[in-house]
Amino acid sequence: MTLVRQLVERLHAYVPGEQPRIAGLIKLNTNENPYPPAPQVLRAVKGAVDGRLRLYPNPTAQALRVKLARLHRCAPANLIVGNGSDELLALATRAFVEPGECVQYFVPSYSLYPVLSDIHGARRGPVPLCADFGIPSLKELRVGRRWQARAPLTFVTTPNAPSGRGYATDELRALCRAHRGVVVLDEAYADFATENAMALAGEFPHVLVSRTFSKAYSLCFQRVGYMVGHPALIAALDKVRDSYNVNGLGQIAALATLAALPFYRRNFRRIRETRDRLARQLSRLGFDVLPSEANFLLVRPPRFAAKVWLQRLRAKKILVRWFDQPAIADRLRFTVGTPREADALLRVARDILR
Repeated sequence: MTLVRQLVERLHAYVPGEQPRIAGLIKLNTNENPYPPAPQVLRAVKGAVDGRLRLYPNPTAQALRVKLARLHRCAPANLIVGNGSDELLALATRAFVEPGECVQYFVPSYSLYPVLSDIHGARRGPVPLCADFGIPSLKELRVGRRWQARAPLTFVTTPNAPSGRGYATDELRALCRAHRGVVVLDEAYADFATENAMALAGEFPHVLVSRTFSKAYSLCFQRVGYMVGHPALIAALDKVRDSYNVNGLGQIAALATLAALPFYRRNFRRIRETRDRLARQLSRLGFDVLPSEANFLLVRPPRFAAKVWLQRLRAKKILVRWFDQPAIADRLRFTVGTPREADALLRVARDILR
């Protein structure tokens, strides 16, 4: 007799990037913002560590939803806040997909999507991207990519992870228009890109746009994300949401973040500048560097296999990410750190090549 469901016994859980605490380590493996939150955000969080800790937070993150609604020019009813955007992706699976139905997503992409499908007892629906990680044309999707226009839920990571490839809003609009099920545009890295698709959440009743305060806004520790979309979809997500799903300090930190947007936009610019310089200099060393609209670079290293580079960089206290997946096993993903961290990565890369 087993006490665990067979479905759970068969699951392969999502594997996050390593989070070691080693002195002197340069951590370029989990796409964290290399800069700390704005000073006023730190003050707001520290100032809230008082008697309020015994109280429940606002159950719907109402004040944060109102502020986000002003930012995105919609109503609070168009918004739901979650314990990171990952929770909201899981809620979408629970709200829009019957067990046995298809959860569709492009590959290679965010490796959480198939895990969410498996947890729910749904069918995986991987759709291969083009060789350059672009989205195939609608004709290609219909003919040879196993794409299902009526899949109840489709995830699209834009910009794509782990490639960093950006997608034009018009391209995504055409994809959404051709689809009949719910489409989630997962925009975790949108603040580093030249354009975003937030407008499509108001344009189509079946489209949700997901955002997070983790990657761009230096709040990974607090776990705050949100989705924007039609009130009917948001209400469905709200029905399956856990009560008090967003902690009070996270809500306070996110509110303070929205009051300090100029500070963060300066950081976005710094990260983009470091990303572009790092890409140029890695290319000169013989790395095949994919164009990126995110805060990371996907590269094919020269001379040695990617896994060998992973180990040699780690030996020099530089942590990067390698994915054992067919389309990208020959590549590494480098998070864009500070200029000093980028220089250290380049210096170690030159030493390895010597």
